[in-house]
Amino acid sequence: MDTNALTRELLAFLDASPNSFFAVRNMSDLLLQQGYRRLDEGDAWSLAPGDRCFLTRNGSSLIAFHLPPENPVGFQIMASHSDSPAFRIKTNPVLTVEDRYLRLNTERYGGMILSTWLDRPLSVAGRVVVRTAEGIESRLVNIDRDLLVIPSLAIHMDRSVNEGYAFNAQRDMLPLLGAAGGERSFSALIADAAECAEMDLLDSDLFLYNRMPATIFGMDGEFIASGRLDDLECAFASLQALLRCEPGASVAVHCVFDNEEVGSGTKQGAGSTFLRDTLARINAALGGTPEDLLRRLSNSFMASADNAHALHPNHTEKADPSNRPRMNGGVVIKFSANQKYATDAVSSAIFRTLCARAEAPVQSFANRSDLPGGSTLGTIADATVPVSTVDVGLAQLAMHSAWETAGARDVGYLVAAARELFSSAIECRGDGSYAILSAL
Repeated sequence: MDTNALTRELLAFLDASPNSFFAVRNMSDLLLQQGYRRLDEGDAWSLAPGDRCFLTRNGSSLIAFHLPPENPVGFQIMASHSDSPAFRIKTNPVLTVEDRYLRLNTERYGGMILSTWLDRPLSVAGRVVVRTAEGIESRLVNIDRDLLVIPSLAIHMDRSVNEGYAFNAQRDMLPLLGAAGGERSFSALIADAAECAEMDLLDSDLFLYNRMPATIFGMDGEFIASGRLDDLECAFASLQALLRCEPGASVAVHCVFDNEEVGSGTKQGAGSTFLRDTLARINAALGGTPEDLLRRLSNSFMASADNAHALHPNHTEKADPSNRPRMNGGVVIKFSANQKYATDAVSSAIFRTLCARAEAPVQSFANRSDLPGGSTLGTIADATVPVSTVDVGLAQLAMHSAWETAGARDVGYLVAAARELFSSAIECRGDGSYAILSAL
């Protein structure tokens, strides 16, 4: 595997995916190019051994799977998420300031570091719904130019700003759109991008995004920086592994949920029935009974892939004393006593075995005992698809910033580990032991 080429592909994917809608469209396009067949939840499914298929929900979540050549014993799943913290544009968004400026009215989506959005080139992308002769239609739009900026206040007007400032999302974080009295309206700009008349623009799900292109940096090009590394880096790695795998005795499943950053409790989130519905329909299309599905789930395994906190060079005191992952140190297994992460001794041991077979280095992460950590989608998805689950990720800095940093080599390690996962099968025995079968 050419790690440098893979890293460049990752950066291109990040630049082309300003939010979850575009990430899912780009993954769908790649799957179609690689011979995968698109399925629809509203159609009857006909499946045969060896089939490669995918489906989407809401245009922002995606599941792709590769069936093995024989009747599967279970499912090998990697789950990640497509969304990242950002500013969502409100309905009736244009605000006029003293007949001089135009701003956009926005609200926070997810737990973001507000200050990192200041004084950067921004633009707008997302989904719009338009009126057509046949009814209504969803279209993706991206104003692919520097359109907006959220200006900071000059230090001369707040001399104490470097001593700490409590940003107010409604007052401080609204982006400057243009001068009042201009020739074009914001809705006309969006309608042009959607290739429809302004009067046919019915509604939208639009977000701001950071226009700075993803880049490689460091003395030896050892780091990458981009928006949305959390969690499009893991989603990209999972997809690349699926495209490179040959399933053994289980179904290889690449799963990308939306809305992880706001709790996953949507029809397209990890708390929905999307994964459970898909696995049940695969089982039924292969002639399986409800009991067969339960037996297959008992022989299944999931890696919940969401990035992890790296040891910070300026704040080493924030890391746990003995679990201190570094960038370019390999795949991170995440642990939490309060079950913010789903990892247990069994799932950790299984995943470490898979990584050893893939020659992918492994690290471990735990929060300091006096610092509450974030959660991810593993334990949420387990509530509807109860399988042995490990929470993993890649080490990064500045999580939930508009501009995040990670290791340039780590994406290759996760692709190798995920490929081994997809190509393997887990057999759970009644005595509590497990067999890991590999097709590689």
